[in-house]
Amino acid sequence: MSAAASITVRVPLAIRHRPGRKTVVTPVRSGGETQVPTRADPALVKALARAFRYQRLLDEGRYSSISEMAAAERIERGYLGTLLRLTLLAPDIVEAILDGRQPDGMDPTRLLAPFPVTWAAQQEVAGLG
Repeated sequence: MSAAASITVRVPLAIRHRPGRKTVVTPVRSGGETQVPTRADPALVKALARAFRYQRLLDEGRYSSISEMAAAERIERGYLGTLLRLTLLAPDIVEAILDGRQPDGMDPTRLLAPFPVTWAAQQEVAGLG
C-alpha cells in the first residue's frame, strides 16, 4: 500500500457582507481577466418584483386605490407608496440591479430613498450615467 497523499489548494477570495447573506468575490487575475460579476442582490430584486407586481394589480383594476391595496395585502400604505415609486426608476438602473451590476453601496434602504424624477438624473445619482 502507498502512503496517503494530500493536496492543499489555496484560492484567494474576499467575502463581501450584504444584508442577510455573504457573497464570495474572486480577485482580478494578473492576466487582465475581469472579475466575474456576482449575482443579483436578492433583497433588491425582491423589492423591484414587489413594486412591479403591485403596479400591475393597480393597472389591471384589481384595486381602485393604494389604500385599498395596502389593506388587502396587509402592508403599510406608506411603504406601498414607496415601493410603487420603484416602477419609475430608469430602465438602465432596473436592468443593472437584475443583472447584479448595481452600483456599490446600493442596498434596499438606498433604493427606497427618494430619487430624482428624470432618468438622466437617476443614472447620474446611481453612478451609471
